[in-house]
Amino acid sequence: MSMAKVVELVGESKVGWEDAVKNAVEDASKTVENMSGVEVYNWTANIDNGKIVEYKANIKVAYGVKDR
Repeated sequence: MSMAKVVELVGESKVGWEDAVKNAVEDASKTVENMSGVEVYNWTANIDNGKIVEYKANIKVAYGVKDR
């Protein structure tokens, strides 16, 4: 049987949602070992003057998978 832990994160970007996910995963990789997958479950953005100024992605990252 396999087992994994999951951490929830919010990535941010001024470029786009995909970049927000990439930023969250890259930042997490600095402290979370053995990441094995990511689930994106929400997209949001901040708007200023009718334009998107910051993209946000809520993600779940699985890590530490072990066989039991």
